[in-house]
Amino acid sequence: MTAKKRVDTAVLDGLEKPVVGPTGRPLRVFPVPERLTGHGPARIIALCNQKGGVGKTTTAINLGASLAHYGRKVLAVDFDPQGALSAGLGVSAHDVTNIYDLLLGTVKDAHDAIQHTSVAGLDVIPANIDLSAAEVHLVNEVAREQILARVLRQVIDEYDVILVDCQPSLGILTVNALTAAHGVLIPLECEFFALRGVALLVETIDKVKDRLNPALTLDGILPTMFDSRTLHSREVLERAVERFEDQVFDTVIGRTVKFPDASVAASPILQFAPEHPASMAYLQFARELISRGAVA
Repeated sequence: MTAKKRVDTAVLDGLEKPVVGPTGRPLRVFPVPERLTGHGPARIIALCNQKGGVGKTTTAINLGASLAHYGRKVLAVDFDPQGALSAGLGVSAHDVTNIYDLLLGTVKDAHDAIQHTSVAGLDVIPANIDLSAAEVHLVNEVAREQILARVLRQVIDEYDVILVDCQPSLGILTVNALTAAHGVLIPLECEFFALRGVALLVETIDKVKDRLNPALTLDGILPTMFDSRTLHSREVLERAVERFEDQVFDTVIGRTVKFPDASVAASPILQFAPEHPASMAYLQFARELISRGAVA
């Protein structure tokens, strides 16, 4: 007589095996936030990484659009002379009042530089190549590290979150952003050299916190350009989680050609490809930030 093969099919409540996410932690579901009944004061978040091409601008654009989707009023500040944030949102940065004019004081009212975007609830202060001269002009200014903070103070009560897209350096513009900010968000490309630079950036954040902005906090590290098919990408993410633990967000942004396609279309991916997994990822990231209390 042949013995029958045993098949265990029973699953007891509470003992289901959790689904593991890319970070190696159980995959969490973040609830859709309630709409706000009023707006402001804003929490200022600086998106920083001294390495270029890690997804800072992509994150600023798509996080801003996702937060606006959930009823938050968002101001994105282009703080990079390349002006990629402005271009990515289809906003003119030439022959208009921009962040450089506000820093130098040639324009006093920050409202004069704010432009609306195609996304309801998402505004932007643009930048262009003129901003590259700001470091030279600001070097002899009194309290030069606090000039951006003084500019944003004019509009902080009108928004729920202000996202500052920093240039890929640790110069005086980035220090200005860190001095003005309540929190720092570090987009981390899942690549070895990008991971090496994060330790230096965290050290800079600690110095700014110690000397200029005691209230500054590291909101977290967002893994970007993750490709689960490559061992290298998986190992970098694993090392990041080992080193920074819960400071690494659960949300991971995958690598896709949809991001450059959306940039060419001057549109957030939420508008360009709303059903794409990349769009869903940024919506999840917005929910995670709100769940963590980094955004109201």
